[in-house]
Formats: sequence, C-alpha cells, structure tokens
Amino acid sequence: MNYRQLGRTPWKLSEISFGAWAIGGAWGSVSDEESLAALNQAIDCGVNFIDTADVYGDGRSERLVARLKKSRKDDIVVATKAGRKLPRQTVEGYSRENLTRWIDDSLQNLSADALDLLQLHCPPTALYDHAEVFGRLDDFVREGKLRYYGVSVEKIEEAMKAIAYPQLQAVQIIFNCFRQRPIEAFFERAKEKKVGILARVPLASGLLTGKFRGDSKFARDDHRNFNRHGEAFDVGETFSGVDYETGLAAVEDLRPVVPAGATMSQFALRWILMFDAVTCAIPGGKRPGQVEENCSASDLAPLPRETMEVVERLYNERIRPLVHSRW
Repeated sequence: MNYRQLGRTPWKLSEISFGAWAIGGAWGSVSDEESLAALNQAIDCGVNFIDTADVYGDGRSERLVARLKKSRKDDIVVATKAGRKLPRQTVEGYSRENLTRWIDDSLQNLSADALDLLQLHCPPTALYDHAEVFGRLDDFVREGKLRYYGVSVEKIEEAMKAIAYPQLQAVQIIFNCFRQRPIEAFFERAKEKKVGILARVPLASGLLTGKFRGDSKFARDDHRNFNRHGEAFDVGETFSGVDYETGLAAVEDLRPVVPAGATMSQFALRWILMFDAVTCAIPGGKRPGQVEENCSASDLAPLPRETMEVVERLYNERIRPLVHSRW
C-alpha cells in the first residue's frame, strides 16, 4: 500500500481506502460479521482511512467502524458526513443547532472524543455562498469537536466554491473512468490550495468491476435497483449517472487495455491513482475478497500513456455526452 498527503493535515492516507456506505445499507443485505471481516481485511492490507456517514444505515456504519477501532491498535483516520438527515435540503437546515446534534450523534456512534474529518454531505449549491455555515465549522474545530472538515459534493461548481474557504481540508467528489470532468480545472485548483481530494464512487457502483451483465439482478433495497433514474437521490450516485447498458458496453471496450494479471476493478482504481491531485480512492466492499482485490490496485505499475488515451477517447465518444455537463 502506498500513501498520499491529505491536504494540509498531518495525515498520509492509504491511496486505496475504504468507503463504508455498503456496510451500512442501500447495497443489499450484509451482516455485521461480514462487514467487520471486510473492515479488518482493509486494515490488514494497509488501509488507514475509512469514510462513513451518519445516514449509512442510520448510524450502523459508524457503529461498525467504532467496533473495528476498538479491536485494533492501528492508527485509523475516520471521516464521517452530516446533513442528509434533513427531510429537505435547505441552507437553513445547516444551523448551529442541527450541526451540533449531528456531530454529537456521530461522536456517540463512533465512540470518539472528536471527529477526525467531518464532511458536509452534498449540501445544496446555495450553501457555498453562506460563509456563516463554514464559520460554524471553524467554531467546532476550536471547541475540539472536530479536527478538520471538508465537503462531499455533487457538482464541480460546488467544489470550486468550497475550496475558497481557507480552513477546508478535503473535497469528496465522484471521479472515475466514467466521470472525468474534475480533471479539467478542479484538480489543478485544489493542488494550488493544498486541498485533499477523496475520489468517491470510484467503480461506478460496480459497473467498473466488469462483473455485471445485462441480466444482473439487484436486491430491492439496493440503490442500483431503486435509484437508477434518481428516484431516491441524485442519479449521479448510481452507476455515476451513466445508463446501465451504455456502461456495460463501455466496460467491454476497456477490457483489452486491462494489464495482464490485473482485474477490471484494479485497472479502474489504478487509473484514478494516475492523477496526483487525488489523495485516495474510497471503494466500498462487503466481503474480504473484494477489499483485498481493491487494495492490490495500489501495487500496480503506472498505466502507459497509450492506455490513458484509450480511456480518454472512450469517455469522450461514449460517456461524455451523458454526464459531463450535468455534474
């Protein structure tokens, strides 16, 4: 496992880390025992950063991470998120009272005295014009409830506005072979500001594992079944907003450039790591085997220029018209 600096924090994070949405819910059924086995496998592979949220299983994911930390002596940085408990996303919802309640709930779930990294969880675009919200986060840092804070965003425009706030340390954004817009301007700007980038949905909800087919079935409580058209939340969170059949076809076009001995998942993750603005990718995993496969991407050799050009060309021809201007 290799490690990269997270913004201006003292932390060097594993470049393949662990996204804990799937172990909380909305990805089909998973037992706590399976989830803890996956988490332990991640730590065994050198992972030292876990990303969770208060709404993943209504605290279930956070509580599982707390159980992991209690059982291990390793130094593990935990990021969580807040804001999606609101019945409707409004700027007013990010009041000091609400933020305090959400932070205290996460502190309890994580059995922590302070949150390592709190991220606002895809708040409304208008929030980024309200400096008082970020002032409240600064207050929580001074009070010792937070060590650092960042944001998770849907749109590039939100990310660009967020990094204007001087104490913001990280931006979590969808970035993968099917969502390449962050490369254009945001990455360079984030590097100038020394803001870390957490690449979420790195495998496009599993499309980029190469394991799905046209007749693949997903459980009723799996967002890849119930949110394909944005019925429950932003459609970009499911298959990165790419039409399922289009995504399957694009994956087949990528197979010829996957390095010998590597899996499609490892290739897709290694592609992300070719961009030095990225601190880490945060794939999920419900089983130890998935986690070990993902983590091995850190050991792959850099991809050749010709391969990077193939991915760029495929994106421009097949995927860009579907997603580029939307997020």
